[in-house]
Amino acid sequence: MSFELKELREIAIFNPSEKIEEGTFAKKIPMANLKEFTRKIDGYELASYKSGPKFRNHDTLVAKITPCLENGKTAYVDILDSDEVAYGSSEFIVLRAKDNTDPQFLYYLARSPLFRKKAISCMEGTSGRQRVNENTLKLYEMPIPDKNEQTKIANVLTLLDRKIEINKNIIKKTNVLLNTLYKCWFINFEFPDESGNAFKTAGGAFIYNEELKMHIPENWKTSRISDLVSSVNNGDWGKEEEIDNYSLKVLCIRGADINGIRGISSHSIPTRYIHQKNTHKILNEYDFVIEISGGSPTQSTGRITGITARTLSRFENPLICSNFNKSLTLKNKKYFYIFYLLWIKLYDQGVFFDWEGKTSGIKNFLFESFTQNYSLPIPDEKIVERFNLIVGPLIDKQQGLLIENDKLSRLRDYLLPLLMNGQISIRDAEDHIAKTFIQDE
Repeated sequence: MSFELKELREIAIFNPSEKIEEGTFAKKIPMANLKEFTRKIDGYELASYKSGPKFRNHDTLVAKITPCLENGKTAYVDILDSDEVAYGSSEFIVLRAKDNTDPQFLYYLARSPLFRKKAISCMEGTSGRQRVNENTLKLYEMPIPDKNEQTKIANVLTLLDRKIEINKNIIKKTNVLLNTLYKCWFINFEFPDESGNAFKTAGGAFIYNEELKMHIPENWKTSRISDLVSSVNNGDWGKEEEIDNYSLKVLCIRGADINGIRGISSHSIPTRYIHQKNTHKILNEYDFVIEISGGSPTQSTGRITGITARTLSRFENPLICSNFNKSLTLKNKKYFYIFYLLWIKLYDQGVFFDWEGKTSGIKNFLFESFTQNYSLPIPDEKIVERFNLIVGPLIDKQQGLLIENDKLSRLRDYLLPLLMNGQISIRDAEDHIAKTFIQDE
């Protein structure tokens, strides 16, 4: 595979000229919809056009401001209709492949460490608000193969990214199924009765519960959340480096990582060192992590993730949660899944906005007050056990797909720079991928 040094302006058009009339409603892609080291754009909004770079399908968006560039916010545009023009953040650089360039190769080139290093080297401005000087970046030379080889390289890397996206879609659809099952069984009371019929439809007996102000199945009980909990631990932030008694190496889940544990966003869980006396804070199977500080005007505190054995197997080091979170353990682990899905339902409904206070401008979840005052119906254990037999394997499958995605991402990120500078051939890369998949079977 032969490479030729070319200036970036020789292979790509920077911020191509497109037209959207001012005031026209069009798809807008904010910076928040570009995820770190993720090819797929995470949605859009419809907004009246005022300003911002414009683009079409097959263009590449690159964040040009710190720290978004350093964090790898780069995406390939493929969510628009044919010939549709959209626009985005003024902090994007739009790259459009010239005729001698494969559009997907250009995306992966922009994702490569060498490109990012060159882009970072030509940043200007005050500390914390530095931006790429695009005119300088255009003149940088990079080794580029011919278009046929570009396409082959892009196809190898796209194979991995597409598999990652397929897995993400399965995880997303499984979440919908989990929520539907919970609603059917424990809100609509259509769980299967002893004869396998839907309880409410089959005429199951109900009684009115004064505490909940609703009818519930006659053999169900009620409980405050606090009565279901056996222990609550505050989080820990430890030290950045090993020092004195801070010698236990852990991964520390922050509020921003909670959705990543669940597989509905990315995560970058930091490594920390905690004091030996705090080993009781290490998370175990059937624990929960709940965010108690943070949020935003449109996002409440109270995000949750559950820890299963499969979750723990995703990581090489023990897990703890940060001091902006709490960990929680139930008295009866049989109720793990219904508690988990109940809490997610409450969060999605915005219930926790009503249980927030503020300290120094930071929103705090009134955890004790909520758990001591919120009551819920408690189903018969036999029903719970039947529910667990369905839901447990689904959640394990999600975590298994996240394990696979971690492996696919590492493989892609390993191959990308090697392919981009010719250190590995297309055949060798394909063999490497094949061996990885065979080993997993």
